[in-house]
Amino acid sequence: MQTNLNLILTAPPDQTRAAQRFGLPVAHVAYRVGGGPHLFRANMPVTLRGGLMVVDNTGFDGRGEAGPLCQEILRECMARGFDGILCDFEGYPVPVLAGAVKALGEACRRRSWPLYVPEAYGSCSDSALVLIPSALSGGSLRQRLQEAVERYGAGRVALAVERAAEDFFLPSPTGQGMPLTREELQERLEERAPSVFFSSELCAHYFTYMSRQNGAHFVLFDDAGSIRKKLQTARSLGITSAVLAYPQVDDLLEEILK
Repeated sequence: MQTNLNLILTAPPDQTRAAQRFGLPVAHVAYRVGGGPHLFRANMPVTLRGGLMVVDNTGFDGRGEAGPLCQEILRECMARGFDGILCDFEGYPVPVLAGAVKALGEACRRRSWPLYVPEAYGSCSDSALVLIPSALSGGSLRQRLQEAVERYGAGRVALAVERAAEDFFLPSPTGQGMPLTREELQERLEERAPSVFFSSELCAHYFTYMSRQNGAHFVLFDDAGSIRKKLQTARSLGITSAVLAYPQVDDLLEEILK
């Protein structure tokens, strides 16, 4: 199954070498859009070359022109030998970033590079791959992906695998749970020894427990098997690209890739 999927690992500079051991393309989480707008870079080894660039927009004020920013991004890609870009933009589209996605989409298409964008920016380029998050607290992952395929076409959809580990109070009107660390999840499993079930709709494991302090809880979590199921679900719909955050799956990756 995995050999039919284009899997990409995102990793910060201090985990790049560890991620590269698996022989998959690595997207470097080391760039940010800042004031101007300009491209800002975290400390990276001078010798690091190849893979993809990840650019986020944390703290960006939304002001400026797209053209110069795009030129900075493309120059950095050429200097580092990157052959793809992942725009990790949060929030609603702002004009300068929407313009950047449009221009980068055209530039990447000419170079036969992939450009990955969040769903909010999916309409800004007709060639970018649209990232659909795997994490859900309700509904169906298959339906979510099917709707994306119908809108963009399977060739333009990429699954953004998000390792779930959340504790929800019941009832949960907001659908928002409390994120759990790996240690906290393991503690709950060991303390409660619950019956664990698998949701085929969410492609995730879950269990419930009662707390004397605050009542009923619902815990949703992933392991290697559930992540493999998410990837299989995407592949069954004709989706051929998926992105995994290496820091989230470093302890599971060998089993996921079996």
